[in-house]
Amino acid sequence: MQAPQAGGDPQVVSQLGVGKNRTLRRWLARALALLALATLIAGFFLWRARAGKATTESYVTSPVEHGDLRETVTATGTLSPLDSVQVGAEVTGRVLKVNVDVNDRVTAGQILVEIDQEQLTARVEESQAQLRSAEASLKNARASVKEADLKAQRLRELGRRGLASAQELESAEATLERARAQVGTASAQVTVARAGLKSARTSQGKASIKSPIDGIVLARSVEPGQTVTAGFQTPVLFTLARDITQMRLLVDVDEADVGKVKDGQAATFVVDAYPRRQFQSKVVRLNNLPKSGTTVITYEGLLTVDNSERLLRPGMTATATVVTREVKGVLTVPNAALRFRPTAAKGSSAQRGGGIPMPGFGRPPGMGGGPRPSGSATPAGAGPKRESAVYALRGGEPARVAVEVGVSDGKRTEVRSSDLAAGAEVVTDVAETKK
Repeated sequence: MQAPQAGGDPQVVSQLGVGKNRTLRRWLARALALLALATLIAGFFLWRARAGKATTESYVTSPVEHGDLRETVTATGTLSPLDSVQVGAEVTGRVLKVNVDVNDRVTAGQILVEIDQEQLTARVEESQAQLRSAEASLKNARASVKEADLKAQRLRELGRRGLASAQELESAEATLERARAQVGTASAQVTVARAGLKSARTSQGKASIKSPIDGIVLARSVEPGQTVTAGFQTPVLFTLARDITQMRLLVDVDEADVGKVKDGQAATFVVDAYPRRQFQSKVVRLNNLPKSGTTVITYEGLLTVDNSERLLRPGMTATATVVTREVKGVLTVPNAALRFRPTAAKGSSAQRGGGIPMPGFGRPPGMGGGPRPSGSATPAGAGPKRESAVYALRGGEPARVAVEVGVSDGKRTEVRSSDLAAGAEVVTDVAETKK
């Protein structure tokens, strides 16, 4: 087949030109893609090279300081009055009048509530009538005794003269004994009637409910017109506190801390109402019996509270901090210095606490050995001495210094070592800095 000559069919010439353009564009796109990929790879390696040279590592240090440390135990609890009394109704009836309200001050003997006395008055009158009836029966019985005694005396005299038979005398003596027995019965009935009258008057007096103490009304649960019923359980109408200027704080101490908390230890506490203020307190008692009904074993501790400013209220939740041990003028280091462990290669995770921990450090709280976040530590004489190490920066490199660990407050820990002095720099971490 002959190739088309110049000036041949225009349609054929056009198709040949389009095919060449498509092939050219395809090769051009491939070349551009390869160029972009090469540029990206080169940029990545250039960035890695520059990043490796852009930072340098250095040791973060903190000075050894002379200072005071406090070992503390924290516990939460609730404020309550030192002495509170619940006042209830001992009689049934309708409330006529309520004389006090919440936060009112009351004195001993002051009438708080008055209950309708209509039924109680009727009982008193009934008891009085029963007493009068019993006293009348007693008088009648005594008169019968006197009559029977006189008759018996006459028959005895006639019997001595032979004018009365033995049967008549025996009948008279028996009548006298029955009369005397009636006196005893009537006397007992008088006693019962008097007791009934006394009980009725007592119940009538309880219709006016009085305050048993000098104090303040904390709660009121009665209104005029309400009917109170005294049954097996006395209905509580008021809760009174003797004096809220002196209160108590009941806290739950964790079983892990009961060995440190002792009577007389100083304490402070805070409440949500005054988050920036610390209130002074003191441990009075730590109960021996654990609290029941909880999955965590706790023991209830009692702390005294001075509320002379009347800022605190019963029922407030408080967080107490008990000072279990205090040392003064000792060498201290940050806790981070006790966790730091260097390795041969800088920048490894071991420099940030990932190395092999020394005894007592580097373990989670509660696993034993190390200082807990609350700052507690083993008191002197309570067990074997805990030993660890810190790393002092000497000649630009960390040098291991063995130390004996003492009290910790959660941030700094007491250390004892002949190779460590105040002002020395100990390593706490490794930092990366840019050039």
